[in-house]
Amino acid sequence: MTFTKTATAALALFAVAGAALAANPMVGGAPMLEERNIVENAVNSADHTTLVAAVQAAGLVETLQSDGPFTVFAPVNAAFEALPAGTVETLLMPENKGMLTKVLTAHVVAGDWSSADIARMARASADGFYHFNAVSGDALSAQARGQNLYIYDESGNAGRITISDVKQSNGVIHVVDIVLVPK
Repeated sequence: MTFTKTATAALALFAVAGAALAANPMVGGAPMLEERNIVENAVNSADHTTLVAAVQAAGLVETLQSDGPFTVFAPVNAAFEALPAGTVETLLMPENKGMLTKVLTAHVVAGDWSSADIARMARASADGFYHFNAVSGDALSAQARGQNLYIYDESGNAGRITISDVKQSNGVIHVVDIVLVPK
């Protein structure tokens, strides 16, 4: 009888632990652990090596490791590759650190915003868009289309959130398929 109760308790604990591990999606082939901060998780994603290099070049590592909370729309490497030739290299030059910082902070919003929260705000608005500002001061908008959520930059370019609600110790990451470009 004791073995059965112990086995049942162990299975229940395993199920809870498995559900907790399954709660956060894998990103770039790596597990994203909720107890890690945004930078600690991003460096493990094979899909975010360009973003990590840019964050380092801009000197934003310490900021994105702070308490936050932050919501980060994290462009994948392919999004950076889709920019005009030479753009990334130019942004990574030390003399362009200010512009790089502006571009990167146009992907960060204060607070911990789930995709459900953003979609709900967009659906509730008169024009179908939730309008908000990045920490850079640049305007962003979100639109829910069916099951998809899109983030628009100031130029009207739309990026689809491909992986949402990646919980971090200091916020949340939503993976996007474009680089949001401020004006």
